[in-house]
Amino acid sequence: MQELDLLINLRPLWLDRACQVLARGSNTHEDIRPMLERIFDLMIQAANTGDPAWLDTILTEWATSLTQTDLEGSSSNLTRLIKEISLITYTVIRQNLPERPALDLMGLLMPCFGFAFERIAEKEMQAKVTYLTDQLNQVKQSLEKLDRSKSDFIAVAAHELKTPLTLIDGYASMLRESMEQAGLSPTQAVLSDGIQNGTRRLRMIIDDMIDMSLIDNNLLSLNFQPLWINRLFSVLVDELSNSLQDRHQQLEIHPFPGISEMTFGDPERLLQVFRNVLYNAIKFTPDGGRIYVDGRKLPGFFEVTICDTGIGIAPDDSQVIFEKFVRLGNTSLHSSSKIKFKGGGPGLGLRIAKGILESHGGAIWVESPGYDEKLCPGSTFHLLIPVRTVSPDARMARLFASMANQTKKEEA
Repeated sequence: MQELDLLINLRPLWLDRACQVLARGSNTHEDIRPMLERIFDLMIQAANTGDPAWLDTILTEWATSLTQTDLEGSSSNLTRLIKEISLITYTVIRQNLPERPALDLMGLLMPCFGFAFERIAEKEMQAKVTYLTDQLNQVKQSLEKLDRSKSDFIAVAAHELKTPLTLIDGYASMLRESMEQAGLSPTQAVLSDGIQNGTRRLRMIIDDMIDMSLIDNNLLSLNFQPLWINRLFSVLVDELSNSLQDRHQQLEIHPFPGISEMTFGDPERLLQVFRNVLYNAIKFTPDGGRIYVDGRKLPGFFEVTICDTGIGIAPDDSQVIFEKFVRLGNTSLHSSSKIKFKGGGPGLGLRIAKGILESHGGAIWVESPGYDEKLCPGSTFHLLIPVRTVSPDARMARLFASMANQTKKEEA
């Protein structure tokens, strides 16, 4: 093949030219020359056989030898190298061959360079994807370690705070009793009430931190017992009456299908769920607003909806609010009260509610047209609670078997 002979004859000229362009200095000529000789030999083999895959071996070696700097860069050094080699080849052919043979030889080599560009882009992309995947895994592991450390700190801090808080609470109660026996003055009563309210609020925060630690570590235990949703809300109506009265808000509970049916769950934990969601509704509903509870019975679930006429939630925040330590808006403007408008808190209530429901096998999510403090579009929280006619706890199941059977007969 005449073109192949021409290419072989151009080998010394091509090597000299490539060394001058790629070596960037006479001292490195000897280091790069063996690689260039190999590239040229592979080009000859590819041109002779018509199979550009001869170049695949050296292209793979280049891709696997990329450094961290190469992988982090936005530009492709290997693509630039292939481009330089193709330009060197074109220049040497054009300067040393007549026009017609030069065109024929370039036509013979074009498939080789096309293959090289395609393969090097593919292999470099694979190398970058592998590198970025490894980096993401390292970041993920670091975040998981940080999250575990944070959870451990919360658990330790909560338990360590609980002991001195118990002492403060106990001594404050004894101090109150002694002052009452000696005749409690109005000032002393105010101070004593302030200490008791503060310790009670702090105890609630510590209990939430402990619950959050249990949920994070999958250690939350449930005490499955017979329960009725309407009875849980009856307890909450009495508990929240003063808060609702202070905020001039109305709480309405509709007797939806299933609200009075017996199911098995942890009454204390589900009471905690409803309490947290209702307190959230009270805090983010302006004075004079309405909160109403409705629901329906679905196959295998009770769906409880808690709606309010509050300031609403932006779509981007509909998932964020169920994360721990999340407080939306400018927290410096929030009140520290638990029930005042946009009141503060550690940002654990909804996350704990989510954890408790998921431990039961249920779920929680929120729907809202958006956030607007003037129009107050409101929010609707959906709570799914599994319907259980038998307790998952075998001991409890035997204990309440007769009660469950009696309930079935009454429903029939």
